[in-house]
Amino acid sequence: MSARQQWPAWSPRPEAHRRRRKVLLSLLVFALVAVLSLLGLAVGGVWWGTDHYGDKVERIPNAFPSGPRPGRTDSHKGTETFLLAGVDTRAKRPTTGSDAVERLWKYGAQRSDTLMLVRLSDDERTARAMSIPRDSWVPIPGHGSAKINAAFAWGGPPLLIQTVEQLTGTRVDHFGIIDWHGSRSLTDAVGGVPVTVPADAYDPEQDRHFRAGTHVLDGEEALAYVRQRHGLRGGELDRIKRQQQFLQSLVGEIRADAELTDPLGLARTLDAITRTVSVDDELSNADLRDLVLDLRHLSAPDVSFSTAPILRSQMIEGQYALVLNRDALRAKWRAMETEKPSGAGD
Repeated sequence: MSARQQWPAWSPRPEAHRRRRKVLLSLLVFALVAVLSLLGLAVGGVWWGTDHYGDKVERIPNAFPSGPRPGRTDSHKGTETFLLAGVDTRAKRPTTGSDAVERLWKYGAQRSDTLMLVRLSDDERTARAMSIPRDSWVPIPGHGSAKINAAFAWGGPPLLIQTVEQLTGTRVDHFGIIDWHGSRSLTDAVGGVPVTVPADAYDPEQDRHFRAGTHVLDGEEALAYVRQRHGLRGGELDRIKRQQQFLQSLVGEIRADAELTDPLGLARTLDAITRTVSVDDELSNADLRDLVLDLRHLSAPDVSFSTAPILRSQMIEGQYALVLNRDALRAKWRAMETEKPSGAGD
């Protein structure tokens, strides 16, 4: 099959359409930066673009936790760490981005489906991302221990950020979030995203078949692809690999679309990003402008992915959970901060 051949038709059970879909995480910041940086070769063009589109980005007030937080270490100075989240929401209408008509967070109504810490290098030429599985069993401040995806359900962005900071020992500088409505719209806005499936697979939960080969996924198909874990040998970890594969391809598609001399297509992509993404209110237009200027050369191959080190999987309080190697996780993240290679947990 060619790289641009459309994904074969699926015939899921009717109830599968009604099931709440799990959301994929988008590399929100890099998507925005990659496109905005191509609005103009001169500083003036970037200045206008970040103000014009930056004003449209939905800001989250009071996203960060109150009280003590990790300080910035010497290795942290001059760099920024982003926590990016995708949420599985029960809302029938969008909860993130300028299109949001439902509240971003209601107690117990949304859980983070995917979490990723992203660190920008000192020279702004590379980025490193670490996925934290949603089934990770971790301490959640004020709630004992539970799966990390419950932190958002119980306390919204502040509790989620506090939980991740406590787990990793690092300070989160900025936060970005997208729901499944937004993920689907963003994928469709770039005309679909190509992925290569190494072998035929069947997902009994969704009653969907995935055929080996390279295919272009539209928004609906992408959601089905990145949410599969049943029927995969590695379960949740294979699902994370799929998400990382998809995200890297998505960034490439966004950048490729932006490089085309198609102002309407570029505007459509930019509008889709601002409609679907919400960020903390401390990420100002000036911050976006600085990112544009500093990261304008960043492309998909410059983003490397890893996963938090895992000791084992086990049943805890009647739930399937992943037990993390917390010492190895912190050591690995510190190595990523200082840009020293670390094989722990790879």
